[in-house]
Amino acid sequence: MSNQQPNNPLHGITLEQIVTRLEAYYGWDQLALHVNINCFKSDPSVKSSLKFLRKTPWARAEVENLFIRTFK
Repeated sequence: MSNQQPNNPLHGITLEQIVTRLEAYYGWDQLALHVNINCFKSDPSVKSSLKFLRKTPWARAEVENLFIRTFK
């Protein structure tokens, strides 16, 4: 059997890669405007963002959707 997921645009991309690419593309200020969460506004870092997004499914979904709209 194949482990490929042709209908999943995020297959093989880690959350860290998503946050890093979005930050490089938008910067923290613009990223906070697109996804209104404090970890992008107040003393942002990849580490703090990952910690929050892993615990908060709705915020993670918003970040993943922004990634798909931006890069796919």
